[in-house]
Amino acid sequence: MVRLTRIYTKGGDKGETSLGDGARVAKHDPRVAAYGTVDEANATIGLARLHLGGDEGEADAILGRVQNDLFDLGADLCRPESDQPSEHPPLRVTAGQVARLEGEIDHLNADLAPLRSFVLPGGTAGAAYLHLARTVARRAEREMTALAETEAVNPEAIRYINRLSDLLFVLARALNDGGAQDVLWQPGQNI
Repeated sequence: MVRLTRIYTKGGDKGETSLGDGARVAKHDPRVAAYGTVDEANATIGLARLHLGGDEGEADAILGRVQNDLFDLGADLCRPESDQPSEHPPLRVTAGQVARLEGEIDHLNADLAPLRSFVLPGGTAGAAYLHLARTVARRAEREMTALAETEAVNPEAIRYINRLSDLLFVLARALNDGGAQDVLWQPGQNI
C-alpha cells in the first residue's frame, strides 16, 4: 500500500523526476509525458463523473473501475521493463483488464442505435465530458505508442488505452439517451 506523509520533496526542482525504478529522468521524458497524460485522462473522467446526471449508477461504477485501472496503467508506465530481479515486482496492466473493457463495450453497445454518421462531442453534460476524456485517452495512446518505438512498453497497456477510448465513446452515446441525443456530423452543412 502507498503511504504519503509529505507532498513536496523538492526532488523535481531542477526539472527531473524519479521513475518507479528510481531512475532520474527529465520531466519532459517521453515516459513521463505518457503517464502524465494517463493521469490527465483520469482527472477528466473524474470531472465527467460529476456530470453523469441522476440515475447513472452503472456508468459511474464503470468509470470508477476505469479510474482505478488508470492508476495501474500509470504505475505500469512509470516502471520501465527490466530483466533485473526486483524485491517488489512491478504492477502491470493485464489482459483481464482489457477483456473487462471489451465486455463493457459490448454490453453498452448492444442497446445503442446504429450510427448513421460520426458523432460530434455533445448531447448531455456527462456525454460531452466523456468525449473530452476520450480525446485525452487518445493522446495518451499516441504518447504510449511513440514511447514503444524506443523503449519497451507492456503491450496490454497499449491495448487497454486503445479500448478505453472506445469505451468512453460508447458510454457517451449511452448517456445521450441511448444515442437519441447524439449530435451527428452533417458533412458540408456550412459550405
